[in-house]
Parts: sequence; C-alpha cells; structure tokens
Amino acid sequence: MSNLLTVTEAAQLLGVSTKTIRRWENEGKIKAIRTEGGHRRFEVSSLLGNKHDASLTVAYARVSSSDQKEDLKRQVLVLEAYCAKHGWSYEVIQDLGSGLNYRKKGLIKLIKLLCSYQIERLVITHKDRLLRFGSELIFTLCEIFGTEVIIINRSEDSTYEEDLAADVIEIITVFSARLYGSRSHKNKQIVNQLKQVADELK
Repeated sequence: MSNLLTVTEAAQLLGVSTKTIRRWENEGKIKAIRTEGGHRRFEVSSLLGNKHDASLTVAYARVSSSDQKEDLKRQVLVLEAYCAKHGWSYEVIQDLGSGLNYRKKGLIKLIKLLCSYQIERLVITHKDRLLRFGSELIFTLCEIFGTEVIIINRSEDSTYEEDLAADVIEIITVFSARLYGSRSHKNKQIVNQLKQVADELK
C-alpha cells in the first residue's frame, strides 16, 4: 500500500487541514481505503478527481503600495457590490504588494483554495490585479480546477503600450526600493535617475 497517501499527506496535497480530510471522508466526498490497523489511506487519482462540490466565490483585490489603500477600499466595494447583486456567497481576499511578487499572503491563499477545488468562481476588477506578469498562470489553474473567472472591467483593459509602461514603472519601483536600502551615494543617484525615467513614462 506504499502508493497510498496518509491523512497528513492527503491534506498537504489538497492544501487543507487533516480535520477537513477526515470530515470529507465521513461525508462521502472522498473515498478512503482502510489498512489492517484501521488507518485511512487515499489514492492520489481519487483525491484529485474529486471537486467537493465547490460553491464559494472568491473576490480578489490588490494594490501595490500602502499609499493606494483608498483604491484598495474602492476595489473591495466594487467586488462586494457585484457579488451581492448576483446573490453569491463570497469571501474577499486582499493583498498589499507588488504585482511582481508571487509570494503575497493573499495570492498564496487563493492558489491553495483553487487547488483544493473549493472555489466555484473568481471575481476581480481587472486582469492585472492578480499579477503584473503571470496572471495567465492563475487563469490556467482556474481552468484545470473548474473555477469560473469573472473580470468586471474587461472592456476597460488598457492597451499594450499602457501595460508595457506600467510594467516598466513597477519594475523600476521595485528595483529602486531595493537600491534605496543601501547607504551608497552612488546607489541613491541611480534611484533618482530611475525615478526620472518612471516619471517620463507616465
């Protein structure tokens, strides 16, 4: 039975707690095989092939920096109003951090929920709220795990040139923040030059 997973291994695979695994098994949502000693074991194919009747709507909001908190509040209000209008049971996940950062707490939580088949639909205001680069990866995960993606302002997506300028500005901002941590006079001069380039792109 070495090809079977323990309760702990199954929980790690699906990104949930061991308590949730036991509850799902008791409710008949996943099937367990019992060892001679009465312990639960799970087949990987059975776990990944079961969608657990996902019914949760997740609304995801993000801004890049603390001085954009008002924009974050507006995003949340728009998302809440949209979900309430459609009568969905929803949870709002918020992130404060660069769109280039793949390790944001909210984004990681979103990915874990997606990969455990718990999200029926994902709602965002704009495509780049997920990630500046790599949002298509999240959309692919949604497709694999059967999650509908709703982009409220799809018709207002920016042009290629606007996206490129925004990408360059964000890269400069992140790079400048790292350089600014150094006390080197030369580094501070570089930061000022980078800021000038960013201002010209706006």
